[in-house]
Amino acid sequence: MTLYSKIIGTGSYLPPKRVTNIELAAQLAQNGIETSDEWIVSRSGISARHYAEPGVQASDMAVEAAKNALQMAHLTPNDIDLIIVATSTPDYFGSFPSTACVVQRKLGITNGGGAFDVQAVCSGFVYAISIADSMIKAGTHKNVLIVGAEVFSRILNFEDRTTCVLFGDGAGAIVLSASSEPGILATKLHADGSQGDVLCVKGSVSGGVLEGSAFLYMDGQAVFKLAVAVLEKVANEALQIAGMTAAQIDWLIPHQANIRIMRSTVKKLGLPIERMVVTVDEQGNTSAASIPLALDAAVRDGRIKPGHHVMMEGVGGGFTWGAVVARM
Repeated sequence: MTLYSKIIGTGSYLPPKRVTNIELAAQLAQNGIETSDEWIVSRSGISARHYAEPGVQASDMAVEAAKNALQMAHLTPNDIDLIIVATSTPDYFGSFPSTACVVQRKLGITNGGGAFDVQAVCSGFVYAISIADSMIKAGTHKNVLIVGAEVFSRILNFEDRTTCVLFGDGAGAIVLSASSEPGILATKLHADGSQGDVLCVKGSVSGGVLEGSAFLYMDGQAVFKLAVAVLEKVANEALQIAGMTAAQIDWLIPHQANIRIMRSTVKKLGLPIERMVVTVDEQGNTSAASIPLALDAAVRDGRIKPGHHVMMEGVGGGFTWGAVVARM
């Protein structure tokens, strides 16, 4: 019997604190930074975002999203034999223990299954699906919990309006399980380390002291050009692997970074804009959490139905990008 991996549950979590553009503009004005709702919306399509309260970590949000995904999948935590968390904002500065191990503990999983983090920034969730799909098809794992969880509000410079207005916090999760029916039909991953400086956090630690900056840095124009250039190409590469055309895609779920990039991608693929899932307007850019958050929203409101073909694609710091074609 041919072994496949299939998404059997989705879940998400957004912090209760919702910050509108008007509220954020008022906050920035106190620092002498001028911006407006119109300025933010016109450049990004973002109207609001969610921020985690002090003390709430990536693992806390990941656990809530995971519980929702497990409930939909009709599984218990101990049915999970591998956890992969995609995050650029892990619980611990040194990235260990991994946020995945913390999630394992907080979920009460005691079966000794594996757990690790993936760092590919906004492409992290796509990278994690590709890894999990390969491991399930190899027969080494049966039920994999994949979570994208971010608290980007902790690394934003609120004196830089070009970046601080774009990002939000949240977590999205899926359960990917072994199946006799095709689920993940294709994955394709890329990276170009020579472009690493266009989106990064340049700080490092030496002797317990921060060297450089712990704030997110982004060359917005360079990121825009790179994203527009690679997203159409990787989508078509994944479609070719799956033996499909773009017209067969029921739903496009791009990384929710910027509505202009998203509209460019859906147009280049020749898909109606109505077949693109959009959450960036209310959630902002939640990095590795953005695709699973959007996926869960569309599954739970009934847009995505069993048998639908979904294209998920992301692009992020590193520079990384990738795409997944899935049959739900």
